[in-house]
Amino acid sequence: MEFTTHYFPLEHAVEEQDCAMFSQQPQDLVVVAGQLVTLPCSIPGYNGVVLWIKNGLALGVGRDLSGYPRYTVTGNHGSGEHHLQIQHVELTDDAVFECQAVQAAMRSRPARLTVLVPPEDPVISGGPVVSLRAGDPLNLTCHADNAKPAASIIWIRNGEVLNGAMYSKTLLRDGKRESTVSTLYLSPSNIETGQQIICKASNKAVPNGKETSVTIDIQHLPLVNLSVEPQPVLEGNLVKFHCSAKANPPVTHYRWAKGGSIIKEVSGDTYEVIVDHSFFTEPVSCEVTNPLGSTNISRNVDVYFGPRMAAEPQSLQVDLGSDAVFNCAWTGNPSLTIVWMKRGSGVVLSNENLLTLKSVRQEDAGKYVCRAVVPRVGAGEKEVSLTVNGPPTISSTQTQQALHGEKGQIKCFIRSTPPPDRIAWSWKETVLESGTSGRYTVETVNTEEGVISTLTMSNIVPADFQTIYNCTAWNSFGSDTEIIRLKEQGGKSLPVAVIIGIAVGAFVAVIVLMGTIGAFCCTRSQRNLKGVVSAKNDIRVEIVHKDHNAARENEEHTSMKQLMVSVSLPLLSSTSVLDLMQFAPGLVYL
Repeated sequence: MEFTTHYFPLEHAVEEQDCAMFSQQPQDLVVVAGQLVTLPCSIPGYNGVVLWIKNGLALGVGRDLSGYPRYTVTGNHGSGEHHLQIQHVELTDDAVFECQAVQAAMRSRPARLTVLVPPEDPVISGGPVVSLRAGDPLNLTCHADNAKPAASIIWIRNGEVLNGAMYSKTLLRDGKRESTVSTLYLSPSNIETGQQIICKASNKAVPNGKETSVTIDIQHLPLVNLSVEPQPVLEGNLVKFHCSAKANPPVTHYRWAKGGSIIKEVSGDTYEVIVDHSFFTEPVSCEVTNPLGSTNISRNVDVYFGPRMAAEPQSLQVDLGSDAVFNCAWTGNPSLTIVWMKRGSGVVLSNENLLTLKSVRQEDAGKYVCRAVVPRVGAGEKEVSLTVNGPPTISSTQTQQALHGEKGQIKCFIRSTPPPDRIAWSWKETVLESGTSGRYTVETVNTEEGVISTLTMSNIVPADFQTIYNCTAWNSFGSDTEIIRLKEQGGKSLPVAVIIGIAVGAFVAVIVLMGTIGAFCCTRSQRNLKGVVSAKNDIRVEIVHKDHNAARENEEHTSMKQLMVSVSLPLLSSTSVLDLMQFAPGLVYL
């Protein structure tokens, strides 16, 4: 209840004024809401009515302040003490107070009671734990409400005040209190998980301030490390993979893979396995998952293993004079060495994956080996064949044996790529390719190494040992010829009559031989052709000079081949044969 000011008759006021005066008057006060406040007012010798005025309105008459339960007039009334006591000061008590002695017409000086209101406890939005993803900036907002005057807010981390916060305040409807908001921005590089940041709000009511704090929780994908022990390791040994991860939120799942294929039987953070060469090229990966996502890391194993074929060389068949290129690739760990060699030769042809043979010749044909060596681990090799397309080559024993009166054979071994189109035996005036003619039979057998043509003679007679046999083979690239003699097994000597006949005919044979050689040379220079052996049925037998195997042919044998190719020798008499032997003892004719 509030009362208006009362004034009593002037004559009474003058009487009281002569003997009354203020010994205590209320002073301006600043108090904090909730405190006990006493505004003094003492007028010794005055026994009249005293009024307390708040913002121009009387609070009551005399000591009756029943309208304000928290207000009480205290002091000794007889001594003129009329103190105003306010319990639990509130913001409504923020006003101007006066003490008035009504009959004495006295008014105290106006006293301003200023009530301070501390801010409510500050609050940080999202607290007490603020979570954010790694790499995101941090924005913290703290508000301190209902303060008079408005609260000041500071941010503190590790005992240091953080600068750069944005500050704003809002006046409330009562026109006295204010709310304050402060926003702090921190870049990702300026924050760490687990940090504590304090918001402290203060004003005159709480100079020491009120504070609250939040803990920063930076959430991130798993940070993964994959270890491999032991390294390096020999193929066939045990290796342990350990996948250690730091994650916030915590890890929920592990997944293992090798070369992109999931390893279903492993689900923890450790994987043990016996390693082979594939671990060198196919990495093992560990994928770690938490609620934010997954992180995958992979490692290869430094596995020591012997050579393994990466590109297998292929056997080749090339034409004479063309290039042959073999490709052989190996893998191995540690680094390996490659060696190309021809089988049976100690010569290193190449240390590269490629082996190139330029303008191949017949003697280049054969087996080639690509060998790889991993030091202290192992070695491996691969063999391939080189087949050279060219004229046939005949390699047979030039003198073969038989028993008089028994069945005898002479064999002709032919290597030929492509296979021979024709094989013919010729002697005297006879040419036989296959089948039987009189005492003679020709058979041909194919083997892995080549073709064997066999001339079989039933019931060997002495004349068979004096006959020269010619084996000739043809294919699309050319031909080759070999001259073979038949020797009587046991080394029996010729009959005396035959020896005499040979001696008598030697002179005639020499003359015929010299004339034949001249004719051969002339014909060869004019036609630029290889030698030809003629027979009654016009079969042409070509001679191929084999420079790669020339050591096995002596000068006598070469002359004889040329002679057999150039002419068809007439049947010699025993006298001419005898003469021939005197001049050319290496030649024997029947």
